[in-house]
Amino acid sequence: MPKDTSSRPPAPDFTLPGGRLVNGHFERQTYSLSAHRGRPLVLAFYPGDDTPVCTRQMCSYTNHLEQFTTLDAEVWGISPQDVDSHENFARSKKITLPLLADTDRAVARSFGVTAPLIGVRRSVCVIDAAGRLSWQHTALLGATFQPVAALVTQLSLLKTRSR
Repeated sequence: MPKDTSSRPPAPDFTLPGGRLVNGHFERQTYSLSAHRGRPLVLAFYPGDDTPVCTRQMCSYTNHLEQFTTLDAEVWGISPQDVDSHENFARSKKITLPLLADTDRAVARSFGVTAPLIGVRRSVCVIDAAGRLSWQHTALLGATFQPVAALVTQLSLLKTRSR
């Protein structure tokens, strides 16, 4: 019997500027959680562009985007840098997932992933198609990140529960 998911909390809604590298061109646009309803979404909060662990994380998610799209999901990276920084990061590392600019850390605060000194804790949230927070992992130190396989597992569980 499917598990009732209606008791899960709605994810905090937000609208942020950002962009995505498409065929070598960085396409800037505004991203809104409420406008994305109908499909699952992975939000990957990361401390900073062009840092070693963040680069490995965003490149890993980019290199395995087909695993997410197979599950009808999208991945958005969110950090405090501005859109210009995201464009440089995406171009230099060939990151094709959307990178969103949470310059005042308001969205990170609404998800409970800010921290003194580092600003934003490395965190990953899975949002279901109805806009509810399905799963969240927040790293204490941020020296590692959730692998693609763990996120695919969480997205697969969403499909199982929705049947």
